[in-house]
Amino acid sequence: LRWQPDEGAPQQLMLLFHGVGANAADLAPLAEHLQREFPQAALLAFDGIEPFDGDPSGTARQWFSIQGVTEANRAARIDAVVPLVAALVEAAQSATGLGPQATALVGFSQGAIVSLAAVQAHDGLAGRVLAFAGRYAVLPDSAPQHTTLHFFHGGADAVIPVQHAKDAMQRLANLNGDATIDIAENAGHE
Repeated sequence: LRWQPDEGAPQQLMLLFHGVGANAADLAPLAEHLQREFPQAALLAFDGIEPFDGDPSGTARQWFSIQGVTEANRAARIDAVVPLVAALVEAAQSATGLGPQATALVGFSQGAIVSLAAVQAHDGLAGRVLAFAGRYAVLPDSAPQHTTLHFFHGGADAVIPVQHAKDAMQRLANLNGDATIDIAENAGHE
């Protein structure tokens, strides 16, 4: 799905990545809100690269399978899709003529996970990541030098506990990374 400025060429590029079991259309309310707040932005929402496990209709998507996912195998699953996510970002930048510093990756849950992994593997791929209810599979050994990370998390998130965001912030602070965190204490996985 794509949203363009009402007038003129876009000045910003916001790429939206959904959570597991959703699709690009589910991000329309967020995209419409962002378009009102950033009227000169081009927004694109992507479908996950594979059908959601157990959805015979194929309308629900995922970035990586969660069937049998463990802390031990999660990172490998994410690493396998990072080149595909990076290619989506680069194609959108090429199509709009906007570079990495004008690009923000906006991800929810699994979409946040792959967004964080993409800028970790390709420092400078985007200027910002807005990670809603996401996490690192493994805390990084280095902080991205060309990307600002913004973590948004519910304090009552039972799917991806807020401690993951707090741990990421602590690690990034220790690595002199550029990151912020906002915690909505009574919010869940949303």
